[in-house]
Amino acid sequence: MAGLFSANAWNKIWVYRGTFLLGLQNTVLSAVFGLFLSLVIGIVLGLFATSGKKPLVLTARIYVEFIQNTPLLLQMCFLYYALAFSGHSLGILVTGILSLGIYHGAYMAEVVRAGIEAIPAGQFEAAYSQGFGYVGRMYYIILPQSIKIILPPMVNQVVNIFKNTSCLYIVGGADLISTTYSFVTGESTGGAYAPAYLVSGLLFFLVCCPLSSLASMWEISLKKREDRTNGLDRRAERVA
Repeated sequence: MAGLFSANAWNKIWVYRGTFLLGLQNTVLSAVFGLFLSLVIGIVLGLFATSGKKPLVLTARIYVEFIQNTPLLLQMCFLYYALAFSGHSLGILVTGILSLGIYHGAYMAEVVRAGIEAIPAGQFEAAYSQGFGYVGRMYYIILPQSIKIILPPMVNQVVNIFKNTSCLYIVGGADLISTTYSFVTGESTGGAYAPAYLVSGLLFFLVCCPLSSLASMWEISLKKREDRTNGLDRRAERVA
């Protein structure tokens, strides 16, 4: 613990603060593009899962089960080394983005599926009776209503994506964890282990904590709104 209170160690952190900021920048970059890819995959597979067409439902189910039941580290290593040995390496950051998007896309798909299935069946029937096709029903009627259900768990997935960028370390990435490790093992910066990893942890915390709090507030707000709606419905039934 002596290193934690070493003025020299903390001075190294300050002098080389750009190293940590670069790692944070790459982490945010990986998380943002990984999130975009996971949203695309999640929405497509979520719609597949609720389409009622067996081939599409089966495709979504196989993807979700396989991806969720294999480790992200394994998927990242396979993608990185399989491409590298085939002579088509995409680079560490691109590999990380693809891995994060593919992995979290399976969880986003479940979030979208659950949000759509939470909408009362009467809404689907009403949309169908108005002449809407499948795409029209989803775009104009179902998805706008399911957004309030989907958003809180989706924000939690954003937090998970950001934290899982640390897996890039296993393939020599330039994320925050990787740059921190390079810093503490560097010839001129080595030795400041405790302060370096503490700063790295604080940077993760400063990003993840507000997002987690936002998700919790959304869930509480949704529950209160649902309770108010149910209360109004019960009063209306008693009056009737």
